[in-house]
This record gives sequence, structure tokens and C-alpha cells, in this order.
Amino acid sequence: GEALQVASTVVTVSRWSRDRLIELYGLPADRIHIAAPGTDPAPLVSGSRSGGRMLCVATVAVHKGHDILVRALSRLTDRRWTCVCVGTVDREPTFVEEVLDEARRCQIAGRIRMVGALPHEGLRPHYARTDLLVLPSRGETYALVVGEALARGIPVLATAVGGVPEALGYAPDGRRPGILVPPDDPAALAEALRRWLEDPTLRADLRDAARQRRTTLAGWASTVQACAAVLTRAAQTVQVPTGR
Repeated sequence: GEALQVASTVVTVSRWSRDRLIELYGLPADRIHIAAPGTDPAPLVSGSRSGGRMLCVATVAVHKGHDILVRALSRLTDRRWTCVCVGTVDREPTFVEEVLDEARRCQIAGRIRMVGALPHEGLRPHYARTDLLVLPSRGETYALVVGEALARGIPVLATAVGGVPEALGYAPDGRRPGILVPPDDPAALAEALRRWLEDPTLRADLRDAARQRRTTLAGWASTVQACAAVLTRAAQTVQVPTGR
């Protein structure tokens, strides 16, 4: 808070985080600017007929909600699905063990794979085999992985927290390219997953919306331009001391 109070210019990644800074620290609105993260172009993914190949890309930590994901998936043992979790397991090892224990208790451990953190190149094959990105976070300032999935035409099922709704956005025709559910609600997440798995019409509609949304994603050049414009204006207002 003290650092933000003396900053002449603050750049943040979403409208939500901008509003949050104003709410928490009482910063003047004209001091805070948005430069949303860009998205790298990626090849289109066709997806499988069943839609059962799920991917979660997130650090395995409490705020990312993997425990909620396991509880939701435990309600879907009558359906065919697999879930790959990509993300570091070193930050909160006790939580990782709790999540794995819960999966074993629910007898779904064999359907969930935790592969740890991967470099960008290592993540690409997982996206290529994915039907649905699932992000059960308790909080996000933006969620880069949402854009990474949409760049491939992959629908997203995520919690409506922080900047996630902004990252998900809308297709040009106004449709959401995915589903948003409340955080910390395994039942709501399970119900949305069941709808996805059981309704081929819904899957087709969300895939089409994701492919349309893919065409509207801004690249990193837009992020750079936004940051440069803000910094240029900030530099013009700097008072340069004279003399010694």
C-alpha cells in the first residue's frame, strides 16, 4: 500500500485488479492503467467426440482449487473422463498430498495425472489432446491459461473469480466460449462438468464459440503498446531535479 501511494503510475492486468486496487488502497482511478496479457497464436484443436479429456494448468496450491476439482470429479465416476494437471507441485507439498489422498479415497486417482511443471514446449502436446480446460481457482488476477486454451479453440470451465471472466470474454456473436461457476462449490463444478460430458449439443456450441473467440484474441504486441503508451505519459510528467 505504501509503495502504491507514492507511485505516479500503476499498470495492472485486468479491470478487476484495477478496481481492486482502488477499493483496497483508495488510489486515484486516473493513476491506474490496464495492459491485459497477450496470447500467442496456436494451432486449432479438434477435440474428441466424448469430450472427456480435461486439462488443468495451474500451480497445485490452495488458491488454485485442485481440492474442489477432485471433489467435483468424484461425483462423475459414472462418466468417462481423464484429467491431466500441469503445474508445479513444490510450492505447497502438504496440500498436494491432501489432494492426492482425496483422489485415492474417492477411487479416481487412476484417472487424474499430476505431471508437474512443464516448459511451454512440453505443455503443447497436452493442449493438443484436450477437450476442456478446467480452472477451479479461488482467485485470479487474470488467468493466462484461459487465453492459451482459447487460442486453440478449447472451451473453458472456470470459476467466476477476479479477472477470469475478462480473460474468457465473449465470441463476436455474444456467446461465452465456456462456462463460469461459483468458486469453492464442488456441486456446481460437478454439475457443469456433467452437462459438458452428457450434452453433445452443448459441447458443439461451446467449441464453436471458442473458435470464434480465438479470432479476437489480442497478441503480446498489444500489451507492449499499452505499456509503452502508459510509460510515455508517465515520463512526460516526471519532475527532473535541476542543479546539484
